[in-house]
Order: sequence, then structure tokens, then C-alpha cells
Amino acid sequence: MRKKIISARKFIKPSFSYLVEKKRDGGEFTDEEIRYVVDSILDEELPEFQQAALAMAIFFQGMSAQETAVFAEEMMLSGEVIDLTGIARPKIDKYSTGGVGDKTTLVLGPLAAACGVVMPTMNGVDEEHVISNLDKLSAIPKFNPELDLKGFKAQLKKVGCTFIKQDEEIAPVDAMLYKLRLQTGTIPSLPLITGSVLSRKLAEGAEGLVVDVKWGNGSFVKDVEQAKQLARSITRVGRSMKRRCVALVTDMNQPLGDTVGTALEIKEAIQLLKGEGPEDLKELVLKLGMEIVRLAGVAGSTLSAKQTVERHLQDGSALEKFKEMVEAQGGDTSVIDDPDKFPTAKHIRKLPAPKRGYVHTINAGMIAEGVQKLALQKNGKYDPAVGVSEIKKVGTQVKQGEPLMMIHYNDEAKMEEALEFLKSAYRLAPKRPNPPELIVERVA
Repeated sequence: MRKKIISARKFIKPSFSYLVEKKRDGGEFTDEEIRYVVDSILDEELPEFQQAALAMAIFFQGMSAQETAVFAEEMMLSGEVIDLTGIARPKIDKYSTGGVGDKTTLVLGPLAAACGVVMPTMNGVDEEHVISNLDKLSAIPKFNPELDLKGFKAQLKKVGCTFIKQDEEIAPVDAMLYKLRLQTGTIPSLPLITGSVLSRKLAEGAEGLVVDVKWGNGSFVKDVEQAKQLARSITRVGRSMKRRCVALVTDMNQPLGDTVGTALEIKEAIQLLKGEGPEDLKELVLKLGMEIVRLAGVAGSTLSAKQTVERHLQDGSALEKFKEMVEAQGGDTSVIDDPDKFPTAKHIRKLPAPKRGYVHTINAGMIAEGVQKLALQKNGKYDPAVGVSEIKKVGTQVKQGEPLMMIHYNDEAKMEEALEFLKSAYRLAPKRPNPPELIVERVA
């Protein structure tokens, strides 16, 4: 439960208007003022219009590392803080700003567990771009994404990883603020993102955090410099909260891997857990996996970390952990042994290249929107059979009529709607462009 911290000196409560004006004018909040703001949001005493004004003031004026650290800690303490000290293994979580075709977390959870690291993953709404990991896992028959906190701890102790919906008791003030940020255009605020990420991940019991900050047209962070600033903000504030933290800034100006969808992406994750799959995904899984095992202290040197991660991908132990996790959450593991058992679409159609040339740019966000048009059903769930595969990447040479991707669909009307997005995502040019660097920067 929430831990009340009582100041040694009496705190005189300021008016909410004073706090809004103080931040508007660039002032720095004291620890007590931040605590008062968080408590007032939790107790529903701070009116929503003044919360909105405060969020906008923070958006424009920012917060210092000290302010952000106190803010993150107070939001963490606004709900349950899970005690995982009964599990002897190191506890390292991974956060991503969300990307198109990104299956890395699905692979890294079981991979970390196979390496002897516990990964206490709860899926936050801000970690995905259009299709979430839980949407993808729903393609596995009977998979249950909801565990109570007791079940969460028990599974971590037994299996070493989970993939569940975030519990309402975890950082409730952050959840309240996130809804407000969506409505007020303050989602991109660096201190608000930093406070949000750290409050949730540390409340889940993580001792350290590996962060994948994506930038580009397939992420909500469109600017590479802003992505670097966010990576620095999270790592700096994480350290000031006495937590180990490292971040990679990665490119999201084209989909990651060869597929976008639900079952299609799960099948690609299974390939990766066998040490196979697309090169870009393998590279990112390897680099993030190395950061996890080094942060956990399981591997010392870069070479040792690389060998540890590669060994557990090649020897089948990471795949076995994935099966163990799926089974623990009620899922049918037969589809993992035989991915052909996943549902397949009635129709597969190619998206033909309109002319000869090289793939110059891809708008990953438009591909994600196109897939959502294809797959989203009236009940809010995704058709597991639907999506795109064999995606041609930036720098690839194509002939006129050659497929830029294969489209898997069940509904002709949805196909026509999605096609406009998928066609518009590609730009071809006569000269070969330089393929973008996948990993832009490491921040530790």
C-alpha cells in the first residue's frame, strides 16, 4: 500500500493556482509540493482543469532530474509496490516506446528467463504502436493476459517472465495522468514520460531497466534528438533513484522484421526464439539481450554477454521458456510446436511495385494503420489471421510489379480501405539510398 512520508517540518499547503503559476514561470517544485500534487490527484482533490494546466506548464517548462525523480517515486508509491525480494535471481525489465512489427519484448522475456534473469513485464498502453504485445499474444488460443498480483509473483518465481495487462493497483496516479495527457496534447513531455515509465516499472519490482527508445515515422517520437534526450532523461533519473538503467536509441522509420499483424508476428517471434528470423530483429534482440544480462550481472564482458544470449537462443532453452510462460497463462502450446496451426487468411495478395527502382523510404506508421484497418473487428479484437508479410526494406531493389509485401486478408471491403494506407507507405527512387542504422546511440 501507499507509504506516507512525513516531512520533519510542517508543510503549508499552497493553492493549486500557485503551483500552476510557479511551473508556468519556470520555477522548480520542492519535494513536498510534488508529493502534495500526487496525493491531490490520487484523492481527486486537484480539479482536472488545473491538472491539465499543470501538465501543459510542465510540457513547456520541463522538470529537473531531481523533480522528475521525486515525481516518479511519488507516483510509484501511489499504489502497490511489488516486493520481489523473495526471488533470488536479478530482476530486470524492458521498456519500449513502441514500434511497428516490434516483437523484441516477446522474445526477450523468455530469453532473459532462460539466462537466469527475471523479467516482470506488465504491458503499458504507451509501449505499443497500434497493435500491442497482448493483442499479438491473443492469437494463441486460450492465452490469459490477466493475472492478479499474487499470480504475477508466483509465475515470476516459477517461470521467470510474464506478459500481462498492467494491474490497476500499479501507479494509479500515472494511469490518471496518462488519460489526461492523451486529451491535452502533452504525451511527448520528456519528464512526464520519464516519471510514467519509472513509476510503473519500479512498482512492478524491477531492480534495473533496459529501455528501447524508438524514433521515426513508426513511433510517437518523430525526432532523433528528442529520442536521445528521452533516453538520457530516463537513464539519468533512473540512476538518481538508485536503479541500474541503460537505453538504446533505435530507428523506427520502417517496420522491424518481415511481418506486421498478430499471429504473423507471433510466428516470427517463434523463429527468433529458434535463433532464426530476419536480420534486423536478430540484431536488436541480441543487443537488448546483451544489455539485460550485463545489467543483471549474469555476464561481465560484452563478449560473455553476447555468447550467453546466443547460446540460449540456439540451444532451444529460450523457446522452452516461452512455451512454459504460455502454458502458465493458460495458452495452447501446440501452436508453438507447430506454427502452421495458427489461423490463416482466406486470401493473400501482393502489393505490386508501381515502377522499377529502389525502396527509398517506408512510412511504418501507415503500414500499422493499414494493418489495423484489415484486422480490427467490431468487438475491438484483432483477426489473428490478418496482416502483412515479406515486407521489402529500405535499400531493396524491385522490378515493376514485384511484391513490396504480401497482404493477408479475409474481408474485401476492409482490404480496399487498407490498400490506400499500404500503397502510400512506400516511396521508390532510381538510386539506392543508404539503409538507416538500426541502433543510433547507446546511453548508460
